Amino acid sequence: MVAKNAGLPATPEDLIDVDEVIGKYYDVVPDPAVATERVIFGTSGHRGSSLKNSFNEAHIVAITQAIAEYRKASGVNGPLYLGRDTHALSLPAWKTAIEVLVANGVTVRIDNRDDFTPTPVISQAILTHNRAADGTQRFEGDGLADGIVVTPSHNPPTDGGFKYDPVTGGPAPAEATNAIANRANELLGNFRNVKRVPFEQAIKSDLVERFDYREHYVDDLKNVIDFDVIRSSGVRLGIDPLGGASVNYWPLINEKYGLNIGVVRPEVDPTWRFMTIDHDGKIRMDPSSAYAMKGLVDSLNAGAWDNYDLVGGTDPDADRHGIVCPDWGVMNPNHYLAVCVEYLFGGNRPDWPAGAGVGKTVVSSSLIDRVAASINARLVEVPVGFKWFVDPLFTGEVAFGGEESSGMSFLRFNGRVWTTDKDGIIPDLLAAEITGKTGKNPAELHKAQVERFGESWYTRVDTPTTLEQKQKFANLTGDDVTATTLGGEEIIAKMTKAPGDDEPIGGLKVCTRDNWFAARPSGTENIYKVYAESFVSPETLDAVLDEATEVVDKALGE
Repeated sequence: MVAKNAGLPATPEDLIDVDEVIGKYYDVVPDPAVATERVIFGTSGHRGSSLKNSFNEAHIVAITQAIAEYRKASGVNGPLYLGRDTHALSLPAWKTAIEVLVANGVTVRIDNRDDFTPTPVISQAILTHNRAADGTQRFEGDGLADGIVVTPSHNPPTDGGFKYDPVTGGPAPAEATNAIANRANELLGNFRNVKRVPFEQAIKSDLVERFDYREHYVDDLKNVIDFDVIRSSGVRLGIDPLGGASVNYWPLINEKYGLNIGVVRPEVDPTWRFMTIDHDGKIRMDPSSAYAMKGLVDSLNAGAWDNYDLVGGTDPDADRHGIVCPDWGVMNPNHYLAVCVEYLFGGNRPDWPAGAGVGKTVVSSSLIDRVAASINARLVEVPVGFKWFVDPLFTGEVAFGGEESSGMSFLRFNGRVWTTDKDGIIPDLLAAEITGKTGKNPAELHKAQVERFGESWYTRVDTPTTLEQKQKFANLTGDDVTATTLGGEEIIAKMTKAPGDDEPIGGLKVCTRDNWFAARPSGTENIYKVYAESFVSPETLDAVLDEATEVVDKALGE
């Protein structure tokens, strides 16, 4: 259900009290006996709020100590690259992490301007550090680097997040996060016994090294984006960083490559008072949400389009993208993924490895399947969460990894890995490259794909649930689905494992020729999500959703 204030400007009542949020980070001590106050690693690290006793100083002390122990046990003795976004809780947690890391003798690399650091920038820094002389990636040996990003991504302003990137540069796999979370929870009750160095002393330590993240990343972009095409075409690209960590990267990109980029809203404000409200009545900085981006779209339609040919957006840690086109608005992320696949695999990256696949999650649109098949590109379908793309991108098994929630990364021109975490910056730049090369913006190219492959209707519905119900999803099997049809078509597949890597999807996916739904619990919230798509009609999509709810309720014993 969409909130009544969705798409409306934020009001004073919607804004956080920054002092209260930061104060409770330090003042509140979580109770490890309460499940919701323990360390819980979802698909992108530990997330929570100081107001709910789920993201406090104790959590960060315990998690950082657990990471220090984990990297030592794993033989990782190079620098740890540390970044943060613009959420109110990110700076306090960043400081806490430095205190613990220095106490553990870890070399920490922080931004030399004391600036924000996007998630993909940390991934790119780790991977370039760990690159061998011949250009291949090392994942064993002396001096390897890893990293931490302090961010809850696009989550509301009340929230904080803390995620660990191992030597492969992307989200840590389950065996790592489980070990870190378990150790952190052991430490949580006695977090004051964890050794720390006071911040003012730690920041002056020889173990803390200044690193020019921005120059390092921006200079390397020429190896993944064709700036000659963008520059020669004169494409005018607007960028809305949504008050996030990429805000100071775009001016340097513009200057270094001689482009025509304008930052639409350069404001950074931890309350995000300039946002419009998202679908559920919360401030959420999601560049792919039509509700969250409505204020921007309204300003473009009121005359700002005179300055731009298309506009891209990034979320607070710049790991998500959003594409806005004239006469269209915010593109559905699935539609843009399909456009990118056809462009990138259609002869515009000739040095990519032969046979490298198209990576997508099980809940991404089947339009991507149809596009991939049309260009004879191998499809690799993985569970939800970008961590499933880490190894395939790292090894070159896939040249592109994209997910329905507007996350993607792809290989360098030479076929080597770029990032193994989501990069919201390169999709925005790629949109300008695509427009410059084809003469059509991504929305226009999507229209052409619809003519060839059919129109689809796609949605996701979130339903409140309990921890006990969430755990039941792991035990679902295809036998739990007794229905034989979905949306009027014969069911041809009932999956609990992803076909691309045979890994559990944490839920269930049911498919017909033209319809499908997938149900899985959230890794960070007490909700379960039902994704559905129909290539038949909006009415059929509604029917698929209704039938999906019946299937899930029956399977969960409701």
